[in-house]
Amino acid sequence: MPEFITAIIVGVVRVLVLGIDTAMFLRAILSWFIMDEEGGAFITFLYTITEPIILPIRLLFERMGWFEDAPLDIPFFVAAITLSIVSTLLLGI
Repeated sequence: MPEFITAIIVGVVRVLVLGIDTAMFLRAILSWFIMDEEGGAFITFLYTITEPIILPIRLLFERMGWFEDAPLDIPFFVAAITLSIVSTLLLGI
């Protein structure tokens, strides 16, 4: 019985990680295009889903003074890589 519960939990977490990973990909792609001030409901949804993942890394980097003048959003990439690692680890379970 515990293996069944573990499989369900791992499956749900995999789906969540895949959803967040997809939202981050869409956010990255859409950031290349000029959007109006509000950005629409879809952009707001993407930011609502992804920002809780990126914000702690962004705050850590700001606190440490890392990559302050970088032209790329390094905390975004670190969050994406972290999600990829978590996804890969979940496949092994």
